[in-house]
Amino acid sequence: LPERERAELKRRKLLLEVTSKSYWIRKGSAFSTAVARPETELTPEMIATGSWRQLPFKPYNFSSLGLPPCGHLHPLLKVRSELRQIFLEMG
Repeated sequence: LPERERAELKRRKLLLEVTSKSYWIRKGSAFSTAVARPETELTPEMIATGSWRQLPFKPYNFSSLGLPPCGHLHPLLKVRSELRQIFLEMG
């Protein structure tokens, strides 16, 4: 349809435009029916036998933050920091 007619039909709500997407999926060179879990640790046995050269390893994530620190301050350390703050405010 020409743009003018299409705009008129949209304005009268007689036309609804729908966008559809389709994908083609093919088997790649690394396709396998078995699920292979990559190794996460390097053991002394792997180094001794040399089997680590043929094993896939899980990539290391250098941007992970790790566990947050847990626990609490000792009560005497809390008192000491409060007193220090009071003295600093007094000058």
